[in-house]
Amino acid sequence: MLITSIGQAQNVKQKYLENETVTYQECIDFYKNLEKKYSQTRLMEAGKTDVGLPLHLFVISGDKDFDFASICHKNKAIVFINNGIHAGEPCGVDACLSFSEDLLNKKELQSLLEKVVVCIVPFYNIDGGLNRGCCSRANQNGPKEHGFRGNARNLDLNRDFIKCDAKNTRSLIELIQLVKPHVFIDTHISNGADYSYNMTLIVSQHNKMHALPGNFLTSKMVPAIYADMKLKNNEMCPYVNTLKETPDSGLVGFLETPRFATGYTALYNILGFVTEAHMLKPYPIQVKATYDLLITLMSITNRYADEIISIKKRADDDIANTQKRFALNWVIDTSRFDLLSFKGYEAGYKKSNISGLKRLYYDRNKSFIKAVKYFNYYNPVDDVEKPKEYLIPQAWSEVINLLQINGVKMTKLERDSNILVKGYYIDNYKTTSKPYEGHYLHSNIEVRKEEMLIRFHRGDYLIPCNQTSNRFIVETLEPKAIDSYFSWNFFDSALQQKEWFSDYVYEETAEKILKENPELQFKLNAYVKEKNLHNNHYEQLSWIFRNAPEYEKSAHRYPVFRIEN
Repeated sequence: MLITSIGQAQNVKQKYLENETVTYQECIDFYKNLEKKYSQTRLMEAGKTDVGLPLHLFVISGDKDFDFASICHKNKAIVFINNGIHAGEPCGVDACLSFSEDLLNKKELQSLLEKVVVCIVPFYNIDGGLNRGCCSRANQNGPKEHGFRGNARNLDLNRDFIKCDAKNTRSLIELIQLVKPHVFIDTHISNGADYSYNMTLIVSQHNKMHALPGNFLTSKMVPAIYADMKLKNNEMCPYVNTLKETPDSGLVGFLETPRFATGYTALYNILGFVTEAHMLKPYPIQVKATYDLLITLMSITNRYADEIISIKKRADDDIANTQKRFALNWVIDTSRFDLLSFKGYEAGYKKSNISGLKRLYYDRNKSFIKAVKYFNYYNPVDDVEKPKEYLIPQAWSEVINLLQINGVKMTKLERDSNILVKGYYIDNYKTTSKPYEGHYLHSNIEVRKEEMLIRFHRGDYLIPCNQTSNRFIVETLEPKAIDSYFSWNFFDSALQQKEWFSDYVYEETAEKILKENPELQFKLNAYVKEKNLHNNHYEQLSWIFRNAPEYEKSAHRYPVFRIEN
């Protein structure tokens, strides 16, 4: 439907009141209409998505400046709102129609644009948005029709920020790197338990962030957000990620690793928020709660704009120039918790009419307020000291391209060179038995570091570790990191041994090797005893082959190297 009048636009903006959500085209036409009406707005086309349509960015700038370098120079905070990452959760898509128009039209809100520029992705998962139906969100109370979680390649875009399999993701990351926001908001509708709140909130995990933004979130910004939402009669609690089956067992802070939107933005010291409207509330209430929270986040950002900008600059500078060690993984600290006054419903169990077995239910006639433990403290594990530089051969072009998309600066070797580096051998790892988001993820990775002299070639890439993107660099290139490129299978071909032997030919060579290396003979004997290989001739030869000086040095060698001095 092409919007040709303000009246039609108003009707589209209010569709959610009838338990409906706008279509993709209605959404984009609405923003086109706003751009025509208000000179403080600009609707930009970014890169493509997997369905072939462009990603859009709608910018509201009070002084009509749409040059992001200039905006940064003016010391304005930038709020970046991403809608429809899961197209079946469209409350942010609908809420942002009123949010954007009200910022431009209501006098009491226009002052919020004095220190803040707003960037809105109207509809991120366009592919899923075009795949509309009534029933894919089986647990959700409206709207009547909605989009689908997967995109055109059946990818969950909120698991794609490191691997960038989707064109949608690459286009969005290019936008984030262009805009360089200070606050990032990703709008969702929750799954899970039943409770009284219309809205819950995921905040960038404070222990995982740099200390400056992490402390600012916990001490100032988050308390202010909760207080303001309470004044709006939309009291919130943290995202209900339960310790056991029900909320009264305790809540656990969500650990958003870099595959997730706010886990990715945390790598760049961007304050990240995931809004989670309650799936069981009527759809108009979901949209209203999302709208209220967007206004609150805008208001709090405006209040603290100078401090937010300063904190990000200082954290960026520290990561680029001072911080030496970086964590690769985190584990929940169950010895520390806060107590929340949680408003929920009594949970119980009754006989299922389907299976005849026990089933969970919540009784909305039995509300309660209970002190519930909130576990939101994480400890870093597997930390590593950054090298002076990483060195990656040009052969790994896909990884190099991803690094460049993410704003990583690098230079090319000007000539073939023998360079003394530190490198890893992958000694062990576990791999999922089924694909996850198009990949067989590696975990429990064990590495061995060795010094080695390697011949690199003209055009191979040096990546200096004096950048604001250092966290991204380390957490993608160190193989043990939870969302490293190794974990996501980008280097799997390095794990395969290429040369082998024929036992009848290699027999004499193996015998000569053992005679010339008595220590190797001793180690072989110990290995045979340990593995009970006395009757396995081929495996004994294989062990000699793998431990001989001539064995291929590249087997199981991780092809990203560290220059430490």
